Amino acid sequence: MTQADKNVSRFALIAAFGGFVFGLDAANISGAVRYISSLFELDSIQVGTLVGCALIGVIVALFITGKLCDKFGRKKVLLGIAFTYALSSIISSLAVNYEMLVVGRFIGGVAFASITVSAMYIGEIASPDKRGRYVSVNQLMIAVGLLLAFVINYFLIKALPTVDFLSNDNIWRYMLGAELIANAVWIVLLVGIPESPRWLVSKSREVEAKQSLHKLADATQVNTIYTEIEESLSHHHNEPVFKQLKSLFSKRMSAVVILAVVYAIVQGATGMNAVLFFAPMVFEQIGMSVEDTFVQTITMGLIGVVSTVIAICFVEKLGRRFLTLAGLLLVAVAHIAIWQGFKLANYKMDEVIIVEIKQELAGQSLDLNKLDQFVGQRFKNDVELKTKLAQVFDKKELPIVSGPVINQSIQDVNGPIIIAGIFLFLAAFNMSIGPIMWVIFSEIFPNSVRSVALPFAALVQTISSWSIQQFFPWQLENLGTASTFLNYGVLAIIGLAVLWFILPETKGKSIEALEKQLIKAE
Repeated sequence: MTQADKNVSRFALIAAFGGFVFGLDAANISGAVRYISSLFELDSIQVGTLVGCALIGVIVALFITGKLCDKFGRKKVLLGIAFTYALSSIISSLAVNYEMLVVGRFIGGVAFASITVSAMYIGEIASPDKRGRYVSVNQLMIAVGLLLAFVINYFLIKALPTVDFLSNDNIWRYMLGAELIANAVWIVLLVGIPESPRWLVSKSREVEAKQSLHKLADATQVNTIYTEIEESLSHHHNEPVFKQLKSLFSKRMSAVVILAVVYAIVQGATGMNAVLFFAPMVFEQIGMSVEDTFVQTITMGLIGVVSTVIAICFVEKLGRRFLTLAGLLLVAVAHIAIWQGFKLANYKMDEVIIVEIKQELAGQSLDLNKLDQFVGQRFKNDVELKTKLAQVFDKKELPIVSGPVINQSIQDVNGPIIIAGIFLFLAAFNMSIGPIMWVIFSEIFPNSVRSVALPFAALVQTISSWSIQQFFPWQLENLGTASTFLNYGVLAIIGLAVLWFILPETKGKSIEALEKQLIKAE
């Protein structure tokens, strides 16, 4: 490996470190939401808003990300995002009410734009034969961040009964504040990366661009690469945002836009954010104790890391198209398996079960005598049970009591096939559409519109993900777990069918070569 290759690897990892912070944030809120719901007495829509408001922040950020990247460069925008993450962590962990917490989460959502900017930056510094691997590092860093946060959450839950300073009312503050250290580390690392040479060329800063290229490529290739970039930008130099948008949505780029929109919708709508942001809640539906649900989230994190490493190893060998289509097929199989495992589940409450529930909830500040009225009752599905629980327990009690009730009363559920389905979904997503989407987005858009095209594609994906994330608690409450996951499976099948016809192979081709292949001549 040459020094230039080592430099690109290091800079790509640093840029992708925002994905690590994103992973920490996503997993932390998944562990904290149960306790926040109890403390602030939230209903299912408020829970969805608490988690989903971060994606609203992403949507807002994406309208200005392209302009900021064009004006200030990729490096400065990444630094600004790192400081925004830190601000979000401080506000969220110190929140005194629901509204303040939503504001903190919203600000964190603005920082989630780091995924887009990182993909843009990495796509512009990496050589064509390694670009897919480096852009996939974004997803790997997310997976590592998730794993670390799941581990932190588990040990906090484990310590909850024995550590004096931890309680149901404050444990979530430690979960949400844990990422501050990572924020500080990222800020320090970002100071040392070079600016994107493509951005420097677009600003006619030839000397700085060539200095940057000397760090990223062999000295003998610098002038050639510079000339190639200059030629690509020559017809579109310093175009304003509105003109770039007009060009992006012109007829000549219609095929690229359609591909990006379809891929973005499919990636967001297949349910990753539901599993990711509500992981303990998902495992709770199987009948696991609170501690067991957090143990399973660690397994989730490990699967995410391993499967993302596999994607990085094979993205240049098997190609983007094969990994996407094979991954979507496995995603559909996984969701159908989860639906199959849940569809016959019912719930039985007798005196023995009530005693076991009371023992599990011993020490909680709850009126456990309310459980006595459930003796002898059966519920044919989780919707009926949750409706009854909501009638008996108030909003402060419900998040704490629902898990143990489901855990002890569930009958005829196929737990092993559900767990296998969830883990298969995580593996398939992280080996395919999770990281590959960002690879595709970093490749298919020409230099002339990249600074608006990548945020636009990310905007579509974010809206798709937000719709899943916002309404997942409501879906569990009103549609039931089985129907919710069946819907995700159907969406994966539709996405597979459409992408089969419109997704080309892009591996091993420069951004400039792909522009000639995919964009219609004027």
